[in-house]
Amino acid sequence: MEIWTALASKMAFGNILFLGLLVVWININGAASRKARVSDSFDASSIGSGRTSSASLTDFGGVGDGVTSNTQAFQDAIDTLSQYAPYGGSLLFVPPGKWLTGPFNLTSHFTLYLHKDATILASQNVNEWATIDPLPSYGRGRDANGERYISLIFGTNLTDVVITGNNGTVDGQGVTWWDKFKNGELKYTRPYLIEMMFSQQVQISNITLVNSPNWNVHPVYCSNVVIQGITILAPVKSPNTDGINPDSCTNTRIEDCYIVSGDDCIAVKSGWDQYGIKFGMPTKKLVIRRLTCISPFSAVIALGSEMSGGIEDVKAEDITGISSESAVRIKTAVGRGNYVKDVYVRRMTMKTMKMVFWMAGNYGSHPDDDYDRYAFPVIKNINIRDVVAENVTMAARLEGIRGHPFSDICLSNVTIGLSIKPRRILWNCTEIYGVSSNVTPKPCMLLKDEGPGNSCKFPEAA
Repeated sequence: MEIWTALASKMAFGNILFLGLLVVWININGAASRKARVSDSFDASSIGSGRTSSASLTDFGGVGDGVTSNTQAFQDAIDTLSQYAPYGGSLLFVPPGKWLTGPFNLTSHFTLYLHKDATILASQNVNEWATIDPLPSYGRGRDANGERYISLIFGTNLTDVVITGNNGTVDGQGVTWWDKFKNGELKYTRPYLIEMMFSQQVQISNITLVNSPNWNVHPVYCSNVVIQGITILAPVKSPNTDGINPDSCTNTRIEDCYIVSGDDCIAVKSGWDQYGIKFGMPTKKLVIRRLTCISPFSAVIALGSEMSGGIEDVKAEDITGISSESAVRIKTAVGRGNYVKDVYVRRMTMKTMKMVFWMAGNYGSHPDDDYDRYAFPVIKNINIRDVVAENVTMAARLEGIRGHPFSDICLSNVTIGLSIKPRRILWNCTEIYGVSSNVTPKPCMLLKDEGPGNSCKFPEAA
């Protein structure tokens, strides 16, 4: 109790009730810690542990009526709480209500906690959205050349950051942004809901994200990231509402997530053409587990198309896809350069798919005309096993690059049930080499049949 008395005496801001915050801190911080899992190379449970100061958004004038802007309240709260970073960090509690806000920046050693009946509503006033430089590994915005709108919840160069709750909601109110994008009215690239840049020890867990203007969760140039137990919902025809996009990140773990999306549920990235090659930061040591995805026009798990920093050491298991375009997709092209390698996938259950596997080297979008026409990507050591799919139109499109084939592809223990009207050609294979074992329907000849009992690799240390 002495430590709490000492900390309470340090409180510099107004009407925070010490006893109430003690109860909130014990309940909330304990819940956040219990949800964390242990990573191979860092202790995920240590993220967000030991918060010693906390406050409610209402202590800074927040009004949860869905009309009043809380942009200043969020930033004042975070700026004030940032002073407690040296003493174990701080927690900002978002209570029940609808909290309208423009973008705000997080701080290190900090937890943003949403009550189950709390909704953070993204402001539709474009004047509240600042613009920032394009990502250095992209060279330009994705929607338009030049700058991009800052993300709703944003942080850069941070350590030990948690965004969590007991399934509170962040609502991007994206329809206005989608309409402007479709009508060509945007001068800058649409914002994401959550973006962490150049940060480490990041946890995003137990929240619901709806109607993002663009990508939902974008950790970029980060390390030691845990994304766990989140629900992402967007109309299946909303543009570019990718679920989770780890981008030039190391040691990322995505677990127990449910995503309904207008684009790829998981899109693994690492920069775009010459800009990504120059920046040179791969995505590696990525684990995806217990994912459920619905995305009728895109992939359950996509690698690329922006993969010019390289993608390696990806492990995915226990994946469910429903009404999705493809299960595993590799998107690349001449000009991307670098590699996608050492990918291991197992235990996928797919229902109603356009095709199960789609790997192609002709994904032709480029940031500008200055890309290297001789930057050929290397795609190799792709291992997929233990897949059951139902109601499938086509088994696979596996199309490498002429003179630069995709190699060391392995498919094993794959059973694909076809739809009532399947494609006439079930396997379209060009410029690829690999092996297969116990695959139905019989794959193309470029995947050499090794007979039953030969399983593709999956490192058990995952």
